[in-house]
Amino acid sequence: MRKILIITSILFITNINCQDILPLKERAAFINKLQKDRLNNLLPKLMENTGIDMWVLIAREYNEDPIIKTMLPPTWLNARRTTIVVFSLDSKTKEFNSVAIARYAFGDNIPSIWNKEEQPNQWEALKDYIVSKNPEKIGINTSSYESLADGLSKYHYDQLYNILPSKYKKKVVSAQELAIAWIETRTELEMTVYSQLVEISSAIIREAFSTQVITPGITTTDDVVWWMREKVLSLGLDTWFHPSVDVQRQDNSDLYAFDGLSKFDIIQPGDLIHCDFGISYLTLNTDTQELGYILKPGETKAPEYLINALKEGNRVQDIFTNNFVVGVSGNEILKKSLEEGKDEGLRPSIYTHPLGTYGHSAGTTIGMWDSQGGVPFTGDYPLQYNTAYAIELNTTVYIEEWKKDIRIMLEVPGFFGKDGFRYIKGRQTEYILIGPNQEGLTY
Repeated sequence: MRKILIITSILFITNINCQDILPLKERAAFINKLQKDRLNNLLPKLMENTGIDMWVLIAREYNEDPIIKTMLPPTWLNARRTTIVVFSLDSKTKEFNSVAIARYAFGDNIPSIWNKEEQPNQWEALKDYIVSKNPEKIGINTSSYESLADGLSKYHYDQLYNILPSKYKKKVVSAQELAIAWIETRTELEMTVYSQLVEISSAIIREAFSTQVITPGITTTDDVVWWMREKVLSLGLDTWFHPSVDVQRQDNSDLYAFDGLSKFDIIQPGDLIHCDFGISYLTLNTDTQELGYILKPGETKAPEYLINALKEGNRVQDIFTNNFVVGVSGNEILKKSLEEGKDEGLRPSIYTHPLGTYGHSAGTTIGMWDSQGGVPFTGDYPLQYNTAYAIELNTTVYIEEWKKDIRIMLEVPGFFGKDGFRYIKGRQTEYILIGPNQEGLTY
């Protein structure tokens, strides 16, 4: 492995430069622009759609509400002291205001209106502001099933509730629908950069799945995993989960089954290699699974039976994404897709999740690997426009030449809008080939 690291250290500098990954200062400027667009143009519409005319978010340093994390100014790594942010929308005039009841302005986009010298008590200042706006509904982030919409601590809830006049206590409601809509909805500006993010992610996978990194018979799957982590770090990016790499082959080994055991192995010629990999950049996340084939001596392409197996995986994708219809629940889409796939003789499993400012994001869940009969609550949530998903699924295929089943495991970022579903940057329809003179080629 030491030899591999020495060889690939130069690649850290020379590869993927074409992706034009922004330096930190330029990233901060873009994120600030992106957040301003979301706060001023998206949030008022979401508040109107969900009937919440005031949204109160409260967090303390190092214990941030997940919603506040998506709004943190690019030069803030955490909230500061007790951070209170309030959004209000006048139902008649449509006037929208965003303020911080905090010691500091919340970056460039949300000014602080609390003067501690005039009103030493931060909670009293919050009460005074709420009363001045006289909202019909005061939304707070509490939820029985969506973790990203459940960020208000018990202490902060008590503080807020206790300072409110009785008239306003009756107006406190869960902002669950608004919080989910905020997390799941993608803007045009975000989508202009999402394709680049997916391209960066796929480029790293293609470099990892090459003889520049893999020496068959020597390199382990775990070696490739840690190469990917180092690569991401060298590019100034982050992973939001630890990658995994596993193989399936013509022997008596079990299928990779989410057990954390069968994926650790030495990579050999003839292996079907698979990775699960995701990176974070410009507030967005990818979640991608791709497949490669380790060429045997004399081979120039994958065996026909594996090529046909990948086609079955792509067919499951087609069936599934053709069932994306606005307003239909994830459980309904799951049921219909599984039935249609089985009617064609396929053996599908679907476990797709929302993708965006979080990797496992809020919104419509369409199956889980261990819940193919439907998912309570999040699976009942209806599909919405302008949302992104990790199209994650597999199909089991019997390989006669191997006398065993294999799984074709695929995961691709996709977007659903008024024009229908599309993959953000295409999808894998050919294997990445790993072998002499095959670098970066697919078949």
